[in-house]
Amino acid sequence: MPTACPSFDTLKIVRPVVFHPGARDTIREFPPEIRDRLGKALFLLQAGEQPGMPLSRPMPSVAPGVSELRLHSADGQFRTFYFKASAEGILVLHAFVKKTQQTPPSEIQLARKRLKEMQDEN
Repeated sequence: MPTACPSFDTLKIVRPVVFHPGARDTIREFPPEIRDRLGKALFLLQAGEQPGMPLSRPMPSVAPGVSELRLHSADGQFRTFYFKASAEGILVLHAFVKKTQQTPPSEIQLARKRLKEMQDEN
C-alpha cells in the first residue's frame, strides 16, 4: 500500500523578492550565517507573514511601508530595508552593517533614493 505524501498548498501565492543591485551586492558580502537567516526571513515575507520585533521593525523615517530586517551575530548588526506594498513584490532596497546605536542619516537617504529608483522602474 502506498504511503501518504505530505500535502503542499500549490495554490498559495508566493510573492517575488526584487533586489536593488546595490543591496544584492552588499548582502553577498554578509557572513554565510546572516545570509541564510536573511533568506529565511525573506521567505516568510514572500509567504505573506509579517515577522515582528525583534526580527522586523517599521522604518517610517525611510518612507511609509518600509521596514527593516534586523539580524545580529558575533560579526555585527546587519540591516536590510524592504518595502512590501509594491505590485512587483517585496522590494529589497538597501542593506548595510550597522555600527552605531542610531541608523545613520546617510543610510536612510540612500534607502529613500533606492525606493524611488525601484518604483520609477515599474
